[in-house]
Amino acid sequence: MQSKPIVTITMGDPAGVGPEITAKALAREEVKACCRPLLIGDAALMAEAVALVSGSLELNVITDPTAARFDPGHPDIIDLDNIDAATLKRGEVSAEAGRASVDYIRRAVEIVIAGCADAVVTSPINKAALKRAGIPYIGHTELLADLTGEQRVTTMLATTDLRVVHVTRHVPFKDIAKHITRDNVLETIRLTDSGLMRMGLPKPHLAVAALNPHGGDEGLMGSEEIDEIAPAVAAAQAEGILASGPIPADSVFFRAIRGEFDAVICMYHDQGHIPIKTHGFEQSVTVTLGLPIVRTSVDHGTAFDIAWQGIAHEVSQVEAIRLAAQMAGQRAQELD
Repeated sequence: MQSKPIVTITMGDPAGVGPEITAKALAREEVKACCRPLLIGDAALMAEAVALVSGSLELNVITDPTAARFDPGHPDIIDLDNIDAATLKRGEVSAEAGRASVDYIRRAVEIVIAGCADAVVTSPINKAALKRAGIPYIGHTELLADLTGEQRVTTMLATTDLRVVHVTRHVPFKDIAKHITRDNVLETIRLTDSGLMRMGLPKPHLAVAALNPHGGDEGLMGSEEIDEIAPAVAAAQAEGILASGPIPADSVFFRAIRGEFDAVICMYHDQGHIPIKTHGFEQSVTVTLGLPIVRTSVDHGTAFDIAWQGIAHEVSQVEAIRLAAQMAGQRAQELD
């Protein structure tokens, strides 16, 4: 039991599906087998979520990680007691829920940085709720970067046979091209290479997708491939990174799924999200690369339309926990 990594799991936005998918995941045998979970959230709401999904779990409510018992039938939860279960409007955006969801993340990161846990798994939060609460972040990645003091971070999405990492993410489409620079592409390649090595791939082969149709057609459809992407790939190769590209986006994902590449560097949000969610929507998870801690998450949002009905699927949450445990184990081996 003591050899299993301790994985903190945040409850996410209390009004969303985070509490119920977490309750379902904790009842799964594969989760019990791979880690010692430590929940961060509101104990009253989590107990309600357990009852909602007809769970047999009984929560062990604590205020400090040193009090955790790690009994699989009685999951430990650090109770921040920061939400009013009686007045919370389920399935709706609220400032109260936005503030609470960030409190859970801050506490989880503090615990891992203090050495009391090995990884963080975050349940979904809501951008509109953060904005309503006056919190100046558009998502987990930016908040985690600030909390850990690491500004060079990026997000990888992973599902069966396919991993993607983005050079740009939350950028309006009309502004994407100006962010596709040699330095930005090269930094993303480096983060992906080191991140995959930490996941146990000793020499990952990375594909770098083109920005324009047909890879730019030798400049006929755009020059970003010639001016920025190809030089970044050449620089990465000079550093010993196994990178190929730019490769037209209409073929690169098929080649990756077939096993030719370990990950695809994508130029913008939908270029990577669409193939991942088409290929394995329920199984896909996210990993933040570049952090000094292990962090994974589900690859979906708060799903307010189905929240607190007991019907949300926990598959992505289970996979996020399993991957976090695997990465934490790999990191522990590296430190030995």
